[in-house]
Amino acid sequence: MASSVSSPINFDVAIHNIVREERGHLLSQLITILQDINLAEDALQDAVVSALVHWRKNGLPKIPKAWLLTTAKHKAIDRIRRDKNFHTKKDQYQFLLELQNEDEPKESDFDIPDERLRLIFTCCHPSLDDKTSVALTLQLLGGLSINEIAKAFLLKPETMAQRLVRGKAKIRHAAIPYHIPERDVFKERLNAVLTVLYLIFNEGYSATTGKKHIRIELCHEAIRLARILYSLCPREAEVQALLALMLLHDARRTARFNSQGDFIPLEEQDRNLWNKTQIKDGTTLVQNALKAGKIGSYKVQAAISALHSEASSYTETKWPEIVLLYDELYKINPTPVIKLNRLVALSYVKSVKDTLIDLDILESEFKDYQPFYAVKADFLFRSENFIDARSYFLMAIKLSGNLKEREFLKRRLATIPISRHHYDLSIPP
Repeated sequence: MASSVSSPINFDVAIHNIVREERGHLLSQLITILQDINLAEDALQDAVVSALVHWRKNGLPKIPKAWLLTTAKHKAIDRIRRDKNFHTKKDQYQFLLELQNEDEPKESDFDIPDERLRLIFTCCHPSLDDKTSVALTLQLLGGLSINEIAKAFLLKPETMAQRLVRGKAKIRHAAIPYHIPERDVFKERLNAVLTVLYLIFNEGYSATTGKKHIRIELCHEAIRLARILYSLCPREAEVQALLALMLLHDARRTARFNSQGDFIPLEEQDRNLWNKTQIKDGTTLVQNALKAGKIGSYKVQAAISALHSEASSYTETKWPEIVLLYDELYKINPTPVIKLNRLVALSYVKSVKDTLIDLDILESEFKDYQPFYAVKADFLFRSENFIDARSYFLMAIKLSGNLKEREFLKRRLATIPISRHHYDLSIPP
């Protein structure tokens, strides 16, 4: 009796795991065949429904993804034939209908071409905005549901669904091709893909809004997608570097929060809690990436993260080397944010009061940028200018959209040694 109850549940779990792991592979192959994202998604879903029935009855096939792909193609043909506009579309789908007359390959001989690289470049096409590319990548390649993606970005499912519909419509109407870019534009297009994966990881690692400071599911998904990209482009140094950067940051995840969920800054973290295996893997990837090709943005960022990860303590961090790396990063990407990060590192090489002068000059380049106010509050606090530090902490708290970040800043604010007799210490909600 127990086995009859547990068996369907086991098959449900098996199917879920197989589909989650193989979805990007299968869907990209179907889209390449069908040239239609919606039809490919519907056909794959139909195949999964069939799998729930057939696999539970007959057991798992020898090669489940081959079974799913074959079934999905038949389901697509069925959907095409049921389409009320079939006669006008018959020529369009003739190549697919002809598949019915071919001998079905044996599962033992079934080799599914890996078309995921095509789909990655389609999702991250420059004609799509970053938010749409992120959503499409998470759904089509990551296999996340609309509800999961909406929850991760604190949006209503209807809002996310509309974004995805518009993105797929843009691909269709703009005739965005399902192919790997030509050599002359490959690097440029690859940078767009890396940017999307970077955005996914960053939103997971330091959530800009909500009650959590970190969204583990997004970090894991970004790393999984980066691993897929690395397996497809193993010679691309910036792909290696981005994966390294993610692994090195994620290695510190368990030390970033205490048992109450309160944020712990890097200087106060217990480094024994860091994931040494991920640090080793990430460091190896950085070293390999630095040996290949010219210096790139992700290479430099990964090298900076590696220096932090290798330090036995915060005071032992090789700050002069990090400053030099930020100098290189600024040459590649001259933005005020990189200047700001460089000054943070420089404050541990020079005196914080001297560095504060440079920070004051930089302030005109920022407007309502929360991290700047948090950094300046810290500089002022370390310089013992507690009156101004308090003002900047209050501004950083006001601008923060993340609950855990606000709570951390409030705790820092509460340590400022100023008498209530002279100053109002009320903290904004």
